[in-house]
Amino acid sequence: MRILIDTHTFIWFVLNQPQLSNRVRNLISEPDKIRMFSIASVWEMAIKHSQGKLSFTLPFDIFINQQLTINKLRVIDINLDHIAVVASLPFHHRDPFDRLIIAQAIVERIPILSRDSAFDDYPIERWW
Repeated sequence: MRILIDTHTFIWFVLNQPQLSNRVRNLISEPDKIRMFSIASVWEMAIKHSQGKLSFTLPFDIFINQQLTINKLRVIDINLDHIAVVASLPFHHRDPFDRLIIAQAIVERIPILSRDSAFDDYPIERWW
């Protein structure tokens, strides 16, 4: 089964933060799960990193590549089908990165691991 990891979920998981629910930590750790991660999340983190709002113990690109490998994350690129869904989404959520992640979950039919309850206003599964 595939799961899509939201940006904050990824950060909390790799930094072992207490905000991450035990259920989600266990879901990510299950070996039979295919862990997906949006390139939009990497882009969002790069922006936060450049603004000084997010930092890691290693340079950004090294840290991200290392974590993608260690945690066996498959990156979902952005395609035109995702963008077409973004264009049709109602504005329950205004964050452009979250809107893209929601669109990817819709198109790819993948549940999202996220604490963000605003995702519940869209036709996706959100697990927390």
